[in-house]
This record gives sequence, C-alpha cells and structure tokens, in this order.
Amino acid sequence: MRYDFYAYIDRMKYIKRWQLMRSTREENIMEHSQFVTVLAHALVTVHNEVYGGTADVLKTVLYAAYHETSEVMTGDLPTPIKYYNRSIQGAYKELERSACEKIVNTLPERMRGEISPYVLADENSVEYSLVKAADRLAAYIKCLEELRSGNKEFSKAKKSIEEDLRNRKMPEIEYFFEHFIPSFELTLDELEGL
Repeated sequence: MRYDFYAYIDRMKYIKRWQLMRSTREENIMEHSQFVTVLAHALVTVHNEVYGGTADVLKTVLYAAYHETSEVMTGDLPTPIKYYNRSIQGAYKELERSACEKIVNTLPERMRGEISPYVLADENSVEYSLVKAADRLAAYIKCLEELRSGNKEFSKAKKSIEEDLRNRKMPEIEYFFEHFIPSFELTLDELEGL
C-alpha cells in the first residue's frame, strides 16, 4: 500500500509566497512554515512563561508546522484576493479544509488519529490564535527583510501587517515587538557586536 502524505508535505518547497510582489529573495511555504513554527514556539512560551497562560506548547508548534498544508493543493492565494470579501474568504476556507482532509486521508489509518488534529487545527483555540499571530509576524519580518534590501514594494504590506498585529491586542505580540523585532534591523556584524 502506498501512502502519499509526506510526499505532499515535501512539495511545500515548490509553492512560492508573495506571488504578486517583486521580492529580492523568493520564499516558499516550506521555509515559511519552519519560521512560523519557531515564532509560534516563541509566542506560546511568552504566553505561558511571561503572562501565566496554559497553552499547549506541542499543539501550538504542530499547528504551526502544518498550517500551510492545504497550499500544496491550492497554491498560495494572495492576501488581497483571499480576503477580498466574506464570500471569497468563506469559500477559500472550505477549499483549504477540503484539501487538508484529502491530504490527511493519504496517511495510514493508524496514523491519522495522531496527525489529523494538527493538520485540521481547532480554529477556536488559543493555540491556533498564537499560530495565526506567528504567521503574521513572519510576514512582517519578511517585509522588514525586503525593506532592508531597498525593496520599497513591501512598504504598504509592512504598514498593514503591523496594524493587523497591533489590532489583535495580544500581549505576546507586543512583547515580541518590544524585545525581538529591533534585532531584525541589525546586520550580522551588529548582532555579533563587531
């Protein structure tokens, strides 16, 4: 019997992000997912250790690792299209869920129960909200990278993503902005204190 789940996951490296924008460095959803996973781990740690929360760290990290799974079938739909109106947004959410279900069904039945809950995340959970915040933080950091490289194409995106992040009123985001975002403005020599 052949199981295709991990071959689908491996295809994430072929799906490009930021398709409507000129980028100085291309990014795919596999590398994006890895960075979102690291950022989600940071946010859940801040949530639990700094603000006394009780979010499930493993669930948060695994939600993040699989958060773009649907895009191996749907591609990365640009944000202006995805959120153009509620009708398109709702239809796209259904399409994403369908793609995830189809991909999960390519696992051996004995593995599905352990992996499926992370691919088909509980969107009403605190863990999911931390992953969505991490996803936006990754986009914001991409904007900083592009702007630092002289690419003004990302100016408007940086502004709107920062507004979105601030409007979430999440102390974890504010903590990350205060303590970690300034380092993204530094060169390697500056990070190393040279």
